[in-house]
Amino acid sequence: MAVSDAPLAAPAAEAPGNLFVVAAPSGAGKSSLVNALLELDSRLTVSVSHTTRAPRGQEQNGREYCFVDEPAFRAMIDRDEFFEWAQVHGNLYGTSRPAVQQRLSAGEDVVLEIDYQGARQIKRLFPHAVLIFILPPSWAELRQRLMRRGEDGADVIEQRMANAREEVAQARYFDFVIINALFETALFDLKTVVHSQRLRYAAQLRNRSQVFSALGLV
Repeated sequence: MAVSDAPLAAPAAEAPGNLFVVAAPSGAGKSSLVNALLELDSRLTVSVSHTTRAPRGQEQNGREYCFVDEPAFRAMIDRDEFFEWAQVHGNLYGTSRPAVQQRLSAGEDVVLEIDYQGARQIKRLFPHAVLIFILPPSWAELRQRLMRRGEDGADVIEQRMANAREEVAQARYFDFVIINALFETALFDLKTVVHSQRLRYAAQLRNRSQVFSALGLV
């Protein structure tokens, strides 16, 4: 995996919305957990990343990802349209700057599904962002999940397993870690993290500043 070595933008101004960043190795269940959370939480919106990889299975452009070719992606880099971008498993992934800024400024809570490299870049740009890492219960279970997906050949699965060891080692830099052994339990944990963040003093101050002003707290 490779990450952009371009200079990072200056930290973004604080906005009323909360930003949640979810990362995990392939097969840990990140997308399934985030999709289930979005169905339960109407206050949460997802920012769809751009990627140069081809759609898998039933994926649709603009839903799971915005699928673009590499020249188009590189042009977006040149126009400084990404908060972060990285090369993962031989493909490029990036987080749209305008999409995230507009939603946070409108007071929406936004969740990003990106790799650990992008997550750590986002944390430097948004210090109040909440980083959540999803872990598999074991290496054996992760391999079984990758095999059950039926999307990759044996060589690709081996590469994903090798990359997963590097990715999992980054969990120590995240704010929260959720072990996805039982889906329902992991989803409950994810909901708890989101709800707890909304009740933090700094988050309430950003989102409900009028109440704090009326009570003489600011």
